[in-house]
Amino acid sequence: MHLQSSLAFALLQAAAVYGYANPGACSSACIVHDPAMIQDGDGTYYRFSTGGGLSYASSSSIEGPWVGRGAVLPRGSSIDNTGRNDPWAPDIQKVGNLYHAYYSVSTFDTQISAIGLATSESMQEGTWTDRGSIGVESREGDQYNAIDAQLLVDGPNNYMVFGSFWQDIFQVKLNGDATSAASAPVNVAFDPAGTHAVEGSYLFKYGDTYYLFYSWGSCCKYDQGMPAPGQEYKIKVCRSKNPTGPFIDADGVACTEGGGTIVLESHGNVYGPGGQGVYQDPRLGPVLYYHYIDTNIGYADAQKQFGWNALDFSTGWPTV
Repeated sequence: MHLQSSLAFALLQAAAVYGYANPGACSSACIVHDPAMIQDGDGTYYRFSTGGGLSYASSSSIEGPWVGRGAVLPRGSSIDNTGRNDPWAPDIQKVGNLYHAYYSVSTFDTQISAIGLATSESMQEGTWTDRGSIGVESREGDQYNAIDAQLLVDGPNNYMVFGSFWQDIFQVKLNGDATSAASAPVNVAFDPAGTHAVEGSYLFKYGDTYYLFYSWGSCCKYDQGMPAPGQEYKIKVCRSKNPTGPFIDADGVACTEGGGTIVLESHGNVYGPGGQGVYQDPRLGPVLYYHYIDTNIGYADAQKQFGWNALDFSTGWPTV
């Protein structure tokens, strides 16, 4: 069977077996990579993404039309790192009266990385203050790579998850205003097979349970070479009653031992969904948002689309 035929068969099989819903509607600026989303006090949606100094857009609806608002760091980061001019993978959270945009400074295929922070009272263009590194950094030979950070504000406590490849996902506790690390990194998810990234983690609290979402598989450059069917990006999850774990999947396998229950994978014209986050939308309830390749459009990284779906937690496990 040819690769394209094999891919088409795998997509149809996933759609038929799992019945994944199509992504919600999106209009205007819908090309994104590693989206992060929040609403301001007026209900306006803000969506941040990798590229262009952490470019961002706003909309009155999650469906759009999305309108570009500029960049968080148009001149790059103050962190002294070769990746300073191209910060990655934003995470946006509100801490007290400030919006916190966490970001990664690194270069592809290296552990010389750091997690930075920019803050703003309003998220308006030109109001962002770069605070530099929060003290979560990595060097060659470390167990982790200090990229793909995400913050969970849980009452008075601030928990950050991060990581990609090596020993995969780690967690640190941040200080009271969530500006610097207050503990040593602890491993919370690891795939011992070690052949693909476990990255882009997102810790979300629903009820009294903590869900650790993450992306697994080959993420990028599909136009230059397709992974074997099933080895492309997909979204998995483990859960715990404790914000620090241990996180377990639906089959009882620990996330640190290769566990992970699939939430969303390739189906129909949706290929390689990942780079996800979860947002508690006041109108829609919990929403999973992500980027994906629309096979009707193209496979290049610059063609990745913004996707979102409502999540159902009624079984105790999130389903699209």
